[in-house]
Amino acid sequence: MLLLQFSTSHYCRKARLALGYKRINYKVENLTPGLHILKVKPLTGLTTLPVLLPQIAGQPAVIGDSSRIIQFLESYQPAPSLFFTNQPQQTEALMLEDWLDESIGTATRFVYYHFRAGEGKAIDPSLSSQMVIGIVRKQYGINDATVELATNRLETALAELSNRWQKSKYLVGESFSVVDITAAALLSPLALIPKYRQECPWLFERIGQIHQLCSEPLPPGL
Repeated sequence: MLLLQFSTSHYCRKARLALGYKRINYKVENLTPGLHILKVKPLTGLTTLPVLLPQIAGQPAVIGDSSRIIQFLESYQPAPSLFFTNQPQQTEALMLEDWLDESIGTATRFVYYHFRAGEGKAIDPSLSSQMVIGIVRKQYGINDATVELATNRLETALAELSNRWQKSKYLVGESFSVVDITAAALLSPLALIPKYRQECPWLFERIGQIHQLCSEPLPPGL
């Protein structure tokens, strides 16, 4: 299998965690932001990554979007499962995954790139890095006002996740699932931001455990 990705994307990290958890061998191809459209759009009709090319006879040629990739992996290799057989738990898991994907992953992106353009610029002050950060900020409309909204959204999300993870080591039910992978991936960029490292040590402890479980290298900052 071949995973087309941005090396720094937290959504691509989500796909890698799922592949690692299922112990599926795969390779990655890192694409350049902006230029990636030339390769990705003819394949999926979309401009987003990750994209998985199974390269296996009898399987789909292309799967785009991290959630669809996980759905495919569940059908291709059901064990170990990331889904629930209990329907109410599965419904809750998919609802939380969608919330994390559409709201919290986006909020993390805003806060992270705002940090990297300001007090976190020293992490990588190179021209190429700052150009990518500038492109992302412009593409998504990242500014002081949108970052404030994203920060508030993250505060609510972290309170909810803290409540769940402190009651159990799983976010839903009594087993590891797609929700745990999604949270660990989409919140991982916050590991480089001192404020979150100081205020939420429980979060990064759990992110580290999940990366170990999935045989995925720890994200920057951990």
